[in-house]
Amino acid sequence: MPELPEVETVRRGIAPRVTGQRVSRVVVRERRLRWPVPEELEALLPGQIIQRVERRAKYLLLRTEIGTAIFHLGMTGRLRVLPAATPPGKHDHVDLVLVGGECLRFNDSRRFGSLLWTLEPPAQHSLLRTLGPEPFDAAFSGVYLHQRARGRTPAVKTLIMDNHVVVGVGNIYANESLHVAGIDPRRSAGQVTLAEYQRLVVAVRAILDEAIRQGGTTLRDFVGGEGEPGYFQQSLRVYNRYLAPCAACGESIQRCRLGQRATYYCPRCQR
Repeated sequence: MPELPEVETVRRGIAPRVTGQRVSRVVVRERRLRWPVPEELEALLPGQIIQRVERRAKYLLLRTEIGTAIFHLGMTGRLRVLPAATPPGKHDHVDLVLVGGECLRFNDSRRFGSLLWTLEPPAQHSLLRTLGPEPFDAAFSGVYLHQRARGRTPAVKTLIMDNHVVVGVGNIYANESLHVAGIDPRRSAGQVTLAEYQRLVVAVRAILDEAIRQGGTTLRDFVGGEGEPGYFQQSLRVYNRYLAPCAACGESIQRCRLGQRATYYCPRCQR
């Protein structure tokens, strides 16, 4: 599933191509996505100028004067800017056709993604209003994490993957960040010290920043806004490296399951 770096990579790829462009029409070939594509999208979006493309957590927001189109890529969703005359493929479900002759095309083979429309401020939408801070926001700090963890017994990895605590730290990047911070992912969140949480915040930001610079991680389906794969998988330290030597100390990477998610760690570096 695309995580924050992958969604940010898509945003950076499509934003220069669609910002300032007027939508001429909306073509819906398949309405049955995770949630049905709302009919008001086809009625209200044509004629609107896309003012900016934003990201909130794993959602992409296309802001217009009257409302916002909200995309979620789900497991296999892709957004690409193409000539509007490009014949649609099997899983090309929605086109936002632009006056300039191009279209923003949404492809999703498994149909777990979504495209919604809201007239209210996006932050008030039911999918967004309970989300935690962005990892690059000042509100996300060691003190904040330490306070949120107080009295909590679940694992620290589970804590930082909770979108109500902080958004965008998916499984790959939680594994990598905890390794860089030297924290065992299995430790109870309430037992991690303030100093360790301060290290973890620095690690999360560094890992996400590095992943964004490398265009995200392509393990199966992900491609960016121009159809290119990400390259962060070449820099993975622990994720999907069971029994491989730790790059820092040479110890074999171990694996367990936390919250039904594969978890990788170095038993020597992470305490």
